[in-house]
Amino acid sequence: MTNFSLLKETFFVAIEKFRIMGNLPTALITGASGGIGLELARVFAKNNINVALTARSENKLKELKRELENNYGIKVTIIALDLSDYNNSLHIYQYLKTEGVQIHYLVNNAGFGDYGFFHESDWTKQEEMINLNVTALTYLTHLFLKDMVARKSGKVMNVSSTAAFQPGPLMSVYYATKAFVQHFSEAIANELKDSGVTVTALCPGPTESNFQQAAEMGDSPLFKRKLPTSAEVAEYGFKAMMAGKTVAIHGVGNKILRQSGRFAPRKVLAAVVRKIQEAR
Repeated sequence: MTNFSLLKETFFVAIEKFRIMGNLPTALITGASGGIGLELARVFAKNNINVALTARSENKLKELKRELENNYGIKVTIIALDLSDYNNSLHIYQYLKTEGVQIHYLVNNAGFGDYGFFHESDWTKQEEMINLNVTALTYLTHLFLKDMVARKSGKVMNVSSTAAFQPGPLMSVYYATKAFVQHFSEAIANELKDSGVTVTALCPGPTESNFQQAAEMGDSPLFKRKLPTSAEVAEYGFKAMMAGKTVAIHGVGNKILRQSGRFAPRKVLAAVVRKIQEAR
């Protein structure tokens, strides 16, 4: 084969690959630089789905982009923004529109927690938590959901938590934000019945990730045991989302705890949660 023929063949192979990549569906994943978000990006990629990834760390996103494109041959779009400024939700939507990227799957994963007595906490951190865990999630859902409903197809997954099902002393705002995510997700899932669009609330329990360090919970008994990995939770969440499941609680133990918590008085439940979370 001549050099010209080889160059021609390489060119047309590249063009065909680009065409195929352009026809693949795309998932937008927030908080994709680590933990469950990073593993979700890998799961979508290995299932031949392009991804648009957001997080604060541009370097981590670039590294993940190289990994996914090299390993799976998909297209990766990265957007380095801080969603604790919830107005960046609109910037993400507008940027993807400008780039001609249509979002078929929205994964609202970004979030963080904080540990300690609420009255002793730093207000700025609490406000950023609410903006990220609640407001940005709700805004992104509002923006992209309209397009999905108009197309009569699409899926949304909001990463909730088993924390959504009870009050959480020592992590009061975090638990409250997850209760919002849970109720919001279940409500709009009902509104979207027969629309062609589904909404899934993924509810992991304590998971191997950097969450406990970020929340300063390294000494909590919650994390002093063998935990499921972020990869295991991501695989479970992906399957639940694709199946259109509304509430997806990861782990048999978490499912049992969810049911038992329904029968305990709320005051007792709060006391039990505090006891579990207190550092020893």
